[in-house]
Amino acid sequence: MLATVAPAARPRLIAALDTVHRLLDPPAAGERKVVLREPRPGDMGWVVQVHGELYAREYGFDWTFEQLVAEIAAKFIRDFDPQREKAWIAEVDGERAGCVFLVRKSATVAQLRLLIVRPEGRGLGLGGRLTDECIAFARAAGYRRIMLWTQSNLTAARAIYAARGFELKESEPNEAFGQQLVSEVWERRL
Repeated sequence: MLATVAPAARPRLIAALDTVHRLLDPPAAGERKVVLREPRPGDMGWVVQVHGELYAREYGFDWTFEQLVAEIAAKFIRDFDPQREKAWIAEVDGERAGCVFLVRKSATVAQLRLLIVRPEGRGLGLGGRLTDECIAFARAAGYRRIMLWTQSNLTAARAIYAARGFELKESEPNEAFGQQLVSEVWERRL
């Protein structure tokens, strides 16, 4: 059967079959291989894409949300300070499943940005683990506080933040990404 498939296309076919097998017979949560790693080439484009797709599907955000995500990713690349900033890509069984960024807001304040976990990676504690990595890195980098900006309808993320000691500091109705939203600023001391 493989003889009819062009040699250059065979790796894609094999990867697709592997995906089918994993979807039809998923491993138990304890058997899944979870890795947090630094970004590699192609990851920043994926960060923009996954945010655009998931936020459109799950929250009705329009395509303008991708502009915000692309600007955050571009600024991270352009101004990256490895002593004060870091990004993590979460992989589950070798597939990208989530990410988070920690950036410098000021000399004493770090900002958590772009936390997301794809549906296939949910239920494994990835959101909490990514947030914990940000807190630990911010503390080690000498920041005194960590803050983030989110929307009130992102209930799963808000629960992760609250469970880790973040407190809601500001709340404001706004219109963005084709939606009527309530933006929030959360913060915690380190």
